[in-house]
Amino acid sequence: MAQNNSLPKRNEVDQKFTWAIEDLYASDELWMKEYEKIKEMLPRAMEYQGRLSKSGDILLSFLQLTDEINKLLERIYVYANQRCHEDTANATYQDLSNKANALSIQVSSALAFATPEILTIPEEMFSQFLHENEDLKCYDFYLKDILRLKPHILSGEMEELLADAGEMAESSGNIFSMFNNADIKFPEIQDESGENVRITHGRYGQLLECNDRRVRKEAFEGVYATYASYRNTLAAAFSANVKQEVFFSKARKYSSTLERALDSANIPTEVYTNLITAVHENIGLMHRYVTVRKKLLGLDELHMYDLYTPLVADVKMDVPFDEAKSIVAKGLEPLGEDYQRILTEGYNHRWIDIYENENKRSGAYSWGAYGTHPYVLLNYNETLNNVFTLAHEMGHAIHSYYSDKAQPYIYAGYKIFVAEVASTCNESLLIDYMLKTTDDKKKKAYLINHFLEKFKGTLFRQAMFAEFEMITHKMVEDGESLTSDALCKIYHDLNVTYFGNDIVIDPEIDMEWSRIPHFYNAFYVYQYATGYSAAIALSRRILSEGTPAVEDYIRFLSGGSSNYPIELLKSAGVDMSTKEPVKQAMQLFSELLDQMEELMK
Repeated sequence: MAQNNSLPKRNEVDQKFTWAIEDLYASDELWMKEYEKIKEMLPRAMEYQGRLSKSGDILLSFLQLTDEINKLLERIYVYANQRCHEDTANATYQDLSNKANALSIQVSSALAFATPEILTIPEEMFSQFLHENEDLKCYDFYLKDILRLKPHILSGEMEELLADAGEMAESSGNIFSMFNNADIKFPEIQDESGENVRITHGRYGQLLECNDRRVRKEAFEGVYATYASYRNTLAAAFSANVKQEVFFSKARKYSSTLERALDSANIPTEVYTNLITAVHENIGLMHRYVTVRKKLLGLDELHMYDLYTPLVADVKMDVPFDEAKSIVAKGLEPLGEDYQRILTEGYNHRWIDIYENENKRSGAYSWGAYGTHPYVLLNYNETLNNVFTLAHEMGHAIHSYYSDKAQPYIYAGYKIFVAEVASTCNESLLIDYMLKTTDDKKKKAYLINHFLEKFKGTLFRQAMFAEFEMITHKMVEDGESLTSDALCKIYHDLNVTYFGNDIVIDPEIDMEWSRIPHFYNAFYVYQYATGYSAAIALSRRILSEGTPAVEDYIRFLSGGSSNYPIELLKSAGVDMSTKEPVKQAMQLFSELLDQMEELMK
């Protein structure tokens, strides 16, 4: 699908390029029926209030009913929001999305009594319930995890109040999302052919990869000038989001927002701080990368807009989507026949929404609902980066496929901490395949450059994002204000630390904090870096050991949330409670830098 200056409207996109959203609901009317069904089921669930400690049978019946409610809720929530993401300006699906969001809050509020009530059940009574009711044993780990969180669970009345506040708390993120996806408009610039092209979220990365430095500079300045014109509004939205995180952390008796964010998956805060420490201990590698990039590009001054253009100027890889599918499939062959079967099923049965259209949500993701196949949103534009994005998002999708197949609903959804492992493992296997199947020195250098970019973007950059979040949340916790000037200074100083002295830290980059959607999901991004480190270790083992490593890996993918993520990774051979996986990844980064310098002599 060739890139045109004007994007097609959603109803102009050929169905074969879109995801099979009808597999969730064939019509909005069917969606509305299940929406109403959930509202009818809630009173039944609320009838259990005050009765959960009466017997194991009653507790089991309640848990099974809430599973049924949550499965339906997940389905209607995913459908409404994915429809909205197809065209964020579509008022019909904005309304459905708002209805689904509101119902989600209503369900949380209605069921808020459950956890505090479960916590009143003595442990010996739990043991008796489990002994008397075999089916209740399915919920053993779930119930024990509730007990672990007991110090942070409030009274039923307070839990209901916090649940009711949830919709209000999401406002800052929703405002940013609508601004960033539907309202913001970037300027037009001239591409390398001299033709006018409007900058979009989907095109921006491609423009920064352009060999023409003028195009890169104008795209960079055009994007950040646009964000800068809203700097105070965006600072207010970001600050409001951090404040609501601080509020909920205090309400739940956590010492910090970081502790609260990590505790849901039982992740020690040391994992977060170890990551940042390990990256700082190896920051010289990033500075070396900058120096190598400046040298290979032959520039007197390296600027921030020079960080993404390929180091091998006369190699251009335009990859049509069908070719990308084939390359990804070959790269993932080490994962075995069953993995290939699932990948092919996704390709052939429209799991993927492929191309950008007007008002489509930017970026890429994998999502879905229990009981249906996963979905992948792309904005594919035929770059090498997009080939890796396909592999990445299908890694998420197939992780969900295995987890949903192996686990009951209560454990099917894996924790965010391990979410990026499968996706990045796919990318690592893919680059290994592509490097092994080319003898062309320049093409090999181009591919190594791409992998170095992944390291920079996923390990170093996400660690920098994580440090920015840690600093800004701590400021609010200490009573300081997050003005646009303060945010820009913090971000500028971090860029100086991470990129070193061989690059010009352009003032425009100070506004980058304002365009990162993940900052509205607090302390999420560090998991890209930890997941990347774990994935490198796993992919090396798969390539060196073959079948035994693949079997362990598939068991990990099938684990869902049936154990804590740190333990699931340990069973696959990676201990993220130490700095060792990050150090191993840094060693590979150093080796790739050596190879790049040798190839480019």
